Amino acid sequence: MTTAAAKRNLPLPSDAIDTDAWSRAHDDLVWFLRDLIRIPSINPPDPPGAELDAARYIAATLEDAGLEPEVLEPTPGRGSVVARLRGDGTAGEPLLLLSHLDVVPAPGDGWTHDPFAADVADGYIWGRGAVDMKDMVALEVGVLRLLAARARSAGRNPATDPIPGLGRDVLFASTADEEAGGLHGAGWLVNHRPETLRAAGALNECGGVATDILGRRLYPIGVAEKGYSVYRITIHGTWGHGSMPRDDNAAVRAATAIGRLAAPGTPRLTAPMHRFLAALAAELPDDTARLVLAIGDPDPSRSDAAIRRLCDPMYGRAARALLRDSISPDMVQAGIKYNVIPGEATVVIDCRTLPGTTEAAMRADVERRLGDLADVATIELIITADPVEASTETELYRLLETTVVAHDPGAGPVPVMMAFATDAKHTVKLGIPTYGFSPLRLEPEERFLERFHGVDERVGLDALRWGLPVLYDVVATYCASRDG
Repeated sequence: MTTAAAKRNLPLPSDAIDTDAWSRAHDDLVWFLRDLIRIPSINPPDPPGAELDAARYIAATLEDAGLEPEVLEPTPGRGSVVARLRGDGTAGEPLLLLSHLDVVPAPGDGWTHDPFAADVADGYIWGRGAVDMKDMVALEVGVLRLLAARARSAGRNPATDPIPGLGRDVLFASTADEEAGGLHGAGWLVNHRPETLRAAGALNECGGVATDILGRRLYPIGVAEKGYSVYRITIHGTWGHGSMPRDDNAAVRAATAIGRLAAPGTPRLTAPMHRFLAALAAELPDDTARLVLAIGDPDPSRSDAAIRRLCDPMYGRAARALLRDSISPDMVQAGIKYNVIPGEATVVIDCRTLPGTTEAAMRADVERRLGDLADVATIELIITADPVEASTETELYRLLETTVVAHDPGAGPVPVMMAFATDAKHTVKLGIPTYGFSPLRLEPEERFLERFHGVDERVGLDALRWGLPVLYDVVATYCASRDG
């Protein structure tokens, strides 16, 4: 029986699995996650191959559970893996469990543990990908294993026969290349193998994680995410000798451009952010609620004053990012020698756009910020994707809320927009409402947002222990057979 079962009388699918089985499932999940972290599936790959290794390892694990996964390699070394568990068809279209198996680079400086050793220490699994997002891969694979075991215990073949009690198919896709736009992963599947993804709804990364906000334990569920446009700006100047400084030094011009581009833009309250602030305010005392609502004030000074009053620096950065189109200059290159004035400098900027902002509008803002420097700059679009949003009025979203509360009765689920991008950018092309829901219950002091792409990335063992039955209950309930 799960912890949730002891706190309420309503039965959940997880209640039918005994304590020993849950303990074994958790141990298997931890073993699998550690093995997966040890595969350095870094994106960009140099050389390619580790993403394929990760896909093959996931596939082998699913094969051991009796399934028949398929590894796809559209580009040499860039592997994704897909699988399907069958229902009896009485509940409707499938549910997609989506994840990605690539990770960003992890320079070793500053890490307490080797980023690819997957050490277990102090109640955590440490390593690159522990929260972004091999933990979700492990949770999803754990659910598939439990469902496959249900079929085997009934004398059925989980690879071909309907899983007892399932009325929908469950699709699984763990893809390459999400960290660089997904064109070699989920984007390729959408264009070439859409049947591996097409579903009534999808569960993805970045949501369902306990967050302590103003003394309340909340579970933000991802219902929207900002878009992005990445530009390479080449700024031209005049080559010369370093002993005779000149105003048209390309490096100096680039420094000026960076200052202009990095300045915060004008805040704009979008519908997803309005819903989040309203839901958050509803969970708090009146005086605090009024301050929360002031975060969405059209007056930038009032909005920022409320953020400073309510938020620590981590949450303050997130709030400001969700209220405006943002520009982050992240790569700068200039010069060939210490005594040569550079005639060219390159700045790569990461622009994140709110719903309603097009790529053309973002580019125009970049040009406006550059001002006179736009005349000596070339702006090249590297990659772009629009913002996405899923409805909060679906059966699946409501189930996410009720399941969280069933497992943590003191919690408050709230819909949230994410500042970053996921493979939902691709599933939206198939009309699949995609929700950020990788359930973890964290301690209030855990700095979860700072783990993404950061040093000492780690995930708690107890957080995973809580999350596996939560995800299982969502899948088993949403996909439950309607026969009879």
